[in-house]
This record gives sequence, structure tokens and C-alpha cells, in this order.
Amino acid sequence: MMYGIGYGGFGFFMMFGLFLLLVLVIIGVYFIVHHFTNSNAKEGTRSGDKALEILHERYARGEIDEEEYNRKKAELRKL
Repeated sequence: MMYGIGYGGFGFFMMFGLFLLLVLVIIGVYFIVHHFTNSNAKEGTRSGDKALEILHERYARGEIDEEEYNRKKAELRKL
């Protein structure tokens, strides 16, 4: 007799497996989105840091004066 349980009594395990699969897909999508949004933000930060580093080097070599250094530094910090 089946007693109203489909799939030979394994219905609960199949439901649990599908639920687990759904959770794993949601977690995977979250991490993919999180990775791409953070990598874009980090790239912007790195380029800003790199620009400040170049500005410091130019000032140290005497290519620009203090007034120009401070002006460009303020502009870079606004970005």
C-alpha cells in the first residue's frame, strides 16, 4: 500500500533537496553580484590612490609647486 505518500516515501527528501538547491543558487547569485560590484568599487579606489601617488612623486621631484600640488590634491579627493 502507498498510504498516500508519493515517490515511495522519499517525497520529503526530494523537497528538502530542491529547497537546498534553491538556497545554493540564491547564495551563488549573491556572491557573483557582490564580487562584481566590489571589484568595480576597488578599481576606482585604486586608480584614485594611484593618481595621488603620482601627484606626490611629481611634487617630490619638483615638477609642480606647492600651490598646484594642493589644488590637484583637493580635486582628486573630491572624486
